[in-house]
Amino acid sequence: MTYSPLFTAQVDRLVSLGYAGLAGLTESDFRARLAPLEERVPVATGPVDAAEGRVPWVLVVTRDLIPPEPRVPLLRLAGGRKPGVVDRNHGEGDLATYYPLPELGVPDTLAYLLLDVERGEEFCGVKPEDALPVIRGRGRTPLTIDEGIALVTQAPELLVKNQCFMLSGSRRPDRRVPALWISERAPKLGWCWDGNPHTWLGVASAGGRSGP
Repeated sequence: MTYSPLFTAQVDRLVSLGYAGLAGLTESDFRARLAPLEERVPVATGPVDAAEGRVPWVLVVTRDLIPPEPRVPLLRLAGGRKPGVVDRNHGEGDLATYYPLPELGVPDTLAYLLLDVERGEEFCGVKPEDALPVIRGRGRTPLTIDEGIALVTQAPELLVKNQCFMLSGSRRPDRRVPALWISERAPKLGWCWDGNPHTWLGVASAGGRSGP
């Protein structure tokens, strides 16, 4: 196995936030569950480019290991202290009704790597339903709720005013599109309608996914 300090740093970040306990695992067991993914880390890994809203890869923990609800309060803005919140318009149990779009081929596993991630601010002011065909036409994939949480967990500097993002890869039977934005100086997981544009919300995407 090729040692990756960036992979270790991301795992350390999750451990420091208490992910092992949320998963009902010891720290050593939690690290062991994630360890096989280190072999999937891209060899040529650049830095996080906050100015361009890009991350080379991010470690994603899925709802099969930890549901989204306890992970959202662990989110922080860069340099911030206020915990993330689930918008009140998401009622109790609502997040469990969102599932990844079947055509995305999201790995059926406890964790995986999301590759070549973009915040997608070019789609600010564009309806999510219009942005999705463009993203797919580029051979890219929209992010899910799990992936959006993972992105802000590991790279909070990407969630900034007027450059927040929708997570069009997670859907439910209606036309709601989940999104991450800033409210009262804290990250918020809410939703918007598929046919409504927002000048401050883009559509995040990635180049692919890599499972163990």
